[in-house]
Amino acid sequence: MTFLPEQIRTAAAGITAMSLEDAAWSVGLAAAAFVFGRFVAWVLLRSTKRWARKTDKLADDLVARHMPSPLRLLLPSVAVALVLPWLPLRSRPFEHVVLLAIVVSSGWLAFRALLVGEGWVAQRYDFKKDNTVRTRARYTQLRAFRNIGSFVIVLVTVGFALMTFDTVRNIGTGLLASAGVAGIVIGFAAQKTLATLLAGVQIAVAQPIRVGDTVVVEGESGTVEEISLTYVVLRIWDYRRLVLPVQYFIDKPFQNWTRGDTRLLGTVQLKLDYTVPVDALRAEAKRILDASKLWDKLSSGFDVTDAGERTMTVQALVSAKNADDLGSLKNEMREKLIAFVLKNYPDALPKLRTEGADRKAA
Repeated sequence: MTFLPEQIRTAAAGITAMSLEDAAWSVGLAAAAFVFGRFVAWVLLRSTKRWARKTDKLADDLVARHMPSPLRLLLPSVAVALVLPWLPLRSRPFEHVVLLAIVVSSGWLAFRALLVGEGWVAQRYDFKKDNTVRTRARYTQLRAFRNIGSFVIVLVTVGFALMTFDTVRNIGTGLLASAGVAGIVIGFAAQKTLATLLAGVQIAVAQPIRVGDTVVVEGESGTVEEISLTYVVLRIWDYRRLVLPVQYFIDKPFQNWTRGDTRLLGTVQLKLDYTVPVDALRAEAKRILDASKLWDKLSSGFDVTDAGERTMTVQALVSAKNADDLGSLKNEMREKLIAFVLKNYPDALPKLRTEGADRKAA
């Protein structure tokens, strides 16, 4: 009995020495695994950059540009996770941090892969130079599905991250369930927010509007500048921005001037005196169109469309390849026709006739 305290102290010292040794081995193995993972990431990224410099392919350049940051976190985290079962001393908080790092870096990597795909498609079709309906449709789909993909990636990543916590595992499970289309439709279709998201998906698939379309909404005409999952941005002619929810384009009627073709027709009207020679104006209108770079050479016309008490209305029909060119062409036609009348037939401008009054006065 007299030796019991000494034996306890000796055993405690031995346990302490073993614990310190185990902790040192554990920290050393984890650090070595982390360094090895960073080395593998460095070798892989360096090889990718070298390969990208040697080839002319865009995909290599995009991978070398977007992938380094998430890989520098993901590969070391995976390396540390692989040695965790071999560590003499296990730490649950440390294992949890490693698992969270893997989940977050995997989501980050998936998002960067989405950017690589978007950049490759955008460069392949060159949306900035090619403004055809088909190209704008593809660009709209690309932007819409990029937004959808980003939303799903964030949703899944947050869901998996929450599932690593026992106290909020149910929340994480619910978020993962909502990532499926069936889960959204069945469980949350009645909610306004997700109904708006579904409207964004419908816009992307059915495409009643596309990026670059010219539309008339709420009495304003403008160009569709951006389509997201929840809103649409229109650029008005004076550079104002009209922001509308995507649900608006599902529930309400609107005009799309470039839905099937960007080519548009427009008219220019002038009220002139009956003495003006219509044939001369018609010839001048044709000369103006032939000299204009804005005319697409597809449609034209010049007619008298109305006869009033004091004046008649002449109308020039013009066409252009898009709304911007049409507006400029109409302004050009109007200005030059007025200048032509002022120079050659100044008496043909609208005027109040007083011949009868003068004759009576005489």
